[in-house]
Amino acid sequence: MANTKILAVLALLQVLSLHVHAVSEAAGGKPGHPKGGGTCRVSGFLQGKAGKCNKKNFSDCCKAGQKYPQFRCSPPVAAKTPATLTLNSFAKGGDGGGPSFCDNHFHPDSEMVVALSSGWLRLDGTNRCNKRVRVTANGRSVLAKVVDECDSVNGCDNEHNFEPPCPPNVVDGSPAVWKALGLDKNIGEFKVTWSDVESGH
Repeated sequence: MANTKILAVLALLQVLSLHVHAVSEAAGGKPGHPKGGGTCRVSGFLQGKAGKCNKKNFSDCCKAGQKYPQFRCSPPVAAKTPATLTLNSFAKGGDGGGPSFCDNHFHPDSEMVVALSSGWLRLDGTNRCNKRVRVTANGRSVLAKVVDECDSVNGCDNEHNFEPPCPPNVVDGSPAVWKALGLDKNIGEFKVTWSDVESGH
C-alpha cells in the first residue's frame, strides 16, 4: 500500500514538473519585450567611439571600434528586484554627463537620487521618472528619487560621457545613496535589491 502511495506521489510530481516547465517556456518572451516575464536579451550592438570621458567613479569609457551590447528591456520587476548598484555623480561636471533625463537638472552629490537602466525607467511600460524607489543592501534600506536614465541603448557620445550603453540591471546611485547604505564607494559596484514605493508612503 505504501509503495502504491509513493508511486502515485511521484507520478503527480512528474506531471507538476512538466506543467511548470511548459509555463516557464511560454513566459519566455521575445527580446525587447520584458512583459513576457522572461529574461532580457541583447537587442543589438553599438559601434564604439572614443572621446573625452570623465573617468571619475569608475566610468567604463568607450573604445573606438569595439562593439557594445544594447538592451531595450530590463529583467522583470518584483517586490525585491535584484540589481547592481553603481556610483554616479549627477552634479554639474560629474561623470553623469549632461543634466538628468527626468527633470533636466543637475543634482548635488548630497542628494538621494538614482538613475535606472532604460527598461526599468520607462521601456517596460512604467514611467518611473521623479518617482521614489527603495534600495536595499548591507542590511539597510534607503528611499531615493529617480531622476535619470542609465541609457541601455545609446552611448559612446558626449551626452553619455563617452561610456557604453548601460547593462539592463543597474541602479546608478549618487554618493549620498552609497553613504546611507553604509557602502564603500571605492568598490564601485555592489549587489542590491530595489522596489517601487507607492506615492505618499
